[in-house]
Amino acid sequence: MIEAMDISVTKAETSKLNDLNLENLPFGRYFSDHMLEADYENGEWKNVEIKPYQPLLMSPSLAALHYGQAIFEGIKAYRDPQGKAFIFRPIDNFRRFNISAARMQMPEVPEELFMEGMRRLVQLDKSWIPSQPDHSLYIRPFMFSSDEMIGVRPSETYKFMIILSPTGPYYAAPMRIYVEEHYVRACAGGIGYAKAAGNYGSSMLATAEARKKGYDQVLWTDAHEHKYVQEIGTMNVFFVIGNKAITPDLEQGTILNGVTRQTVITLLQEMGIEVEERPLSIDEIIEAYQAGTLKEVFGTGTAATITLIRELKYKDTVLSFDTDTWKVTTQIKETLNNIREGRSEDTHGWMWPV
Repeated sequence: MIEAMDISVTKAETSKLNDLNLENLPFGRYFSDHMLEADYENGEWKNVEIKPYQPLLMSPSLAALHYGQAIFEGIKAYRDPQGKAFIFRPIDNFRRFNISAARMQMPEVPEELFMEGMRRLVQLDKSWIPSQPDHSLYIRPFMFSSDEMIGVRPSETYKFMIILSPTGPYYAAPMRIYVEEHYVRACAGGIGYAKAAGNYGSSMLATAEARKKGYDQVLWTDAHEHKYVQEIGTMNVFFVIGNKAITPDLEQGTILNGVTRQTVITLLQEMGIEVEERPLSIDEIIEAYQAGTLKEVFGTGTAATITLIRELKYKDTVLSFDTDTWKVTTQIKETLNNIREGRSEDTHGWMWPV
């Protein structure tokens, strides 16, 4: 255990912020002045330091490169109108991080290291938090195996890091989604619920093929029948059918238990909209569309926040929507943004002061 969070801090001599405009930033392209780094050796975390953002020196035999023990999280920090910095629901991401670690046979990161290390890093680089609406500071904690040997076994050493990236909207416009029925993202008993790097690497081919057809992302279906929808490549998904909002359940362990997903379920219920978490087939979705009861479709995620979906393509069936008429999705997005950006009261304790 880290004794009273003994974090060594080395500040950058000059800030890269002097040469960067924080308006209309692409996602994940620029990184702040500092990063946090810690090592796991001999059963304990040590060498915790915040230092200038810089490349890592790695051996070609680094275990993570060969066997894929790598996990990460996505969190965001915001400014309120008074300029104070807050992080959105970081304790939920911390808990999910260690769920992913357990599934990937990696050591647990102590709460003090994760939370206090993140707080100090964001505090040091809080000038990197954009003040524009729908902008934020993206926080990327990650961990990877660092043994320098080739052998199929859990690593004995690991590196935990946090880097920061100022960003604008991940998806600037409503999306076109291709319903995937050939490739598989996850199956029961697999690692679909873990935020493991391999989940994203294995999804890239299907996404690339969808983009060649003019679509932005894929909506995954179950591995057994390709009948039940699961999640979109970078988001959980919700369908407003009649007076209910339906989202795939977590029972099979094939989709991510999204923090934004949890948040939206709470906000929908406060709006008086019944939420169902259950298996949802593509056939039911098409039937609701044809009957005129499928009103809205949207994705939720830390990077994507709330993203409107204007088209779904399944086989030869195209489901098109006029997103300009939507009320539920736009209200949810506005409510969430107002809480995150300090324009509305946070009655749930979601905003963690830096």
